[in-house]
Amino acid sequence: MKLIIALIQPSKLEAVKSALTEVAVFRLTVMDVQGFGRQKGHIEVYRGHEFSVNLVRKVQLQIAVNEEFVEPTIEAIIRGGRSGEHGEIGDGKIFVVPLDDCIRIRTGERGTEAI
Repeated sequence: MKLIIALIQPSKLEAVKSALTEVAVFRLTVMDVQGFGRQKGHIEVYRGHEFSVNLVRKVQLQIAVNEEFVEPTIEAIIRGGRSGEHGEIGDGKIFVVPLDDCIRIRTGERGTEAI
């Protein structure tokens, strides 16, 4: 089992969800997050005053999958989240981490059956 954590542009959320549906991945958690990488924020104007915004809004997806779904899930996120054919700075990141256990609260099932 793996936990896939993806940080994507908010505007790409629907495209990524659609791509995940195509590979039979229907369960995910979505969170609004802020951070910065190479984009390093931007300048905004509010009531005539410029100010620097150091954090950029992103959407974080958390998806727990069994081993056979890891690569299709990654490929779907890339397909839905990439800007243009070759992508752009700020398209996001995908992290894949081991998932030791999963427990379905309702039934008490554990492991791959609980996902």
